[in-house]
Amino acid sequence: MSYMALYRKWRPDEFEEVKGQEHVVTTLKNQITHDRIGHAYLFCGTRGTGKTTVAKLFAKAVNCEQPLADGSPCNTCASCRAIQAGSSLNVIEIDAASNNGVDNIRDIREEVQYSPNEGRYKVYIIDEVHMLSIGAFNALLKTLEEPPSYVIFVLATTEAHKIPITILSRCQRYDFRRISLETIYERLTELLKREGIEAEEKAVRYVAKVADGSMRDALSLLDQCIAFYLGQTLTYEKVLEVLGAVDVEVFDELIRQVAAGDTLKALKVIDEVIWQGRELTQFVTDFTWYMRNLMLLKVSDHVNDQMDLSAENLENMKQTAQAVDMDSLMRYMRIFSELSGQIRYAAQKRVALEMAVIKLTTPQMEQNMDSILDRIRSLERKVEEGVLSLSEEQMAALTEGGRAELQAEEPPAIDRESILEKELQPAEYEDMNAIMSGIRQIRKDPELCRRVGQGTMNHLLEQASINIGHDHKSLVLSFEATERGNMAYRQFSKEQHRQALTEVIGELTGKCVEITCQLKESLTETDLSNVNLSKVNFKVAIED
Repeated sequence: MSYMALYRKWRPDEFEEVKGQEHVVTTLKNQITHDRIGHAYLFCGTRGTGKTTVAKLFAKAVNCEQPLADGSPCNTCASCRAIQAGSSLNVIEIDAASNNGVDNIRDIREEVQYSPNEGRYKVYIIDEVHMLSIGAFNALLKTLEEPPSYVIFVLATTEAHKIPITILSRCQRYDFRRISLETIYERLTELLKREGIEAEEKAVRYVAKVADGSMRDALSLLDQCIAFYLGQTLTYEKVLEVLGAVDVEVFDELIRQVAAGDTLKALKVIDEVIWQGRELTQFVTDFTWYMRNLMLLKVSDHVNDQMDLSAENLENMKQTAQAVDMDSLMRYMRIFSELSGQIRYAAQKRVALEMAVIKLTTPQMEQNMDSILDRIRSLERKVEEGVLSLSEEQMAALTEGGRAELQAEEPPAIDRESILEKELQPAEYEDMNAIMSGIRQIRKDPELCRRVGQGTMNHLLEQASINIGHDHKSLVLSFEATERGNMAYRQFSKEQHRQALTEVIGELTGKCVEITCQLKESLTETDLSNVNLSKVNFKVAIED
């Protein structure tokens, strides 16, 4: 006897074996038990979700000579056995992809005039009905609306939006859902036991995941894996080998290199994947799914039930999620989602994948808003870590209008010196002079800058308007709501940077000053609390 594929061998013989479509099965069984059978049904849904299977079971049930109490077919009477064997004249299956002309529908119209020789109903199952031509649909309309009492039409389609509204309005529509991963896993486990095949739980779960909601795809993939390692225990590694997939550790390494902006190391990961012979289309799909899991972990710590991961992999992914910024992750997912729609038809899949990875690590290649924000976050990280080292000329180019323009003396809007002398006590005036002298020294001395904060903290300090606190003893660092002003404000909002600045000022001047910071829409100098002390020519000379 020739071998039969698993999806054909284990096609459900009764309604109870249909998994994941309980809402459809229950409705059809109720119609059968209460004798409320319709004349036209439309089954919609993605591939492999059970549309044709349920149509055949329905055809068996309405013609069964001894139906069960719940409406299921008995599978023992002559009618059930004939339909099961495909020899019944009461069930006519038509493939609309190859029989989509007007003449084919006219043949159906002629045939429905004859009642069945045995059984109660003639059931026409038209698969991929959306492939019918406009003329064929028009020819079907009248028959579909008023068929003989013994005729039932079951139309199945994966693209319901292509069916004319005139057809839709004449049918009872049932939408078949994607089958959940857990349901597919349980079904595969059950069938493996019946087949006497040993398999790791992790391997079966991965097959169920790759099936993407299709039971038929899951059985076909499982059949393929079993055939490759016939007689052996099916392991997770073997499944990855057969399906051309990669382990989650590879994704973990890739996302870390991408987040670090290391293009060469990220491309090296891709090179290893290619030399292992992995399927790149599947790789893109799996990596997008991996990033989706990272996103869920960043949203909440209580999403374990939505991810099919082992405890070890889940812990590793939690650590990885902490190292990746949410906005950056969203940009990565956008790029790979676009790639998944292109790589399937790409002539050079490797080149397309490598281009996408380079986009991930170098956001300056793109000009859209999320890429620009990613570049800013990268600069902030480098500033904080002390990785970024820029010359005076480079920093001048980055600032608005250039460093020279920022340092240029503006015409005084108010007489700053007079305000300070009028509002401050002589001792307070002298203390502020000493403190500002210390700040000027910090700005000029690279070593002192490094103590305040690594990298370019001295340039960020120059973004501040240094103001006097309400107690006339403290300082307030005010930042304008610009791109660099926001960056400087975020850095000096951190306690360690303000504390470091306080300590250095204390060592230079012997003054203990409290420092706070604020963000303002405008740094206009209108009164004492808004005077920028950096622009004051103090009249009291303080020796350095």
